[in-house]
Amino acid sequence: MNRKMKAISLLALLPFTIAACTTNPYTNEQQPAKATLGAGIGAGLGALGGLLVAKTTEADTRKSVLIGAGLGALTGAGVGVYMDQQEAELRQQLQGTGVSVTRVGNSLVLNMPSNITFAVNQSAVNPSFYPPLNSVALVLKKYDKTLIDVAGHTDSDGSDAHNQTLSEQRALSVANYVNSQGIDGRRMRVAGYGESQPVASNATETGKAQNRRVEIQIAPITQ
Repeated sequence: MNRKMKAISLLALLPFTIAACTTNPYTNEQQPAKATLGAGIGAGLGALGGLLVAKTTEADTRKSVLIGAGLGALTGAGVGVYMDQQEAELRQQLQGTGVSVTRVGNSLVLNMPSNITFAVNQSAVNPSFYPPLNSVALVLKKYDKTLIDVAGHTDSDGSDAHNQTLSEQRALSVANYVNSQGIDGRRMRVAGYGESQPVASNATETGKAQNRRVEIQIAPITQ
């Protein structure tokens, strides 16, 4: 089984700003080109030549970059309060969408099942899923003192290589859409885990459906 994980940092998207307007490929709306730069990558990894593929042993520098840029960090009891408020708003915004919100310590995990997010064996986000992602982006923009990790997962059907690539492409599609809604790409990190991290048995169709998912983990930026 292929246990390799590839992490794709969106840090490289930020230096590029273009004054002209362009069409968001997901919503068909006109908006500044810098806002759709991430979305334009689509399903192809590194299509813009700007993404960084990091090894798992490489340090995650997002926190220091963001603090250095003046974003600030959460401290003490304020961390829990901040995440409590964000959790409440996410639960309200995502009620009835099929996206679950789980609290893990001071982090939040949004579980997006593939049956509502993607067509079978495809990596482009379903247009019907734009509203939930818009809601997620709205909350992430308001609570900007967090790091955002987007992870793709598959079931065990198909080859390891295919599942690894599909998981990367799906995670990247979700991350790019969220980034296109105005979320600072310096906060984001994308990973594909293929079939290596199941949450249920792949011996049943129900279990496989649970394993096909994209998760967004939201963690506070702390000192």
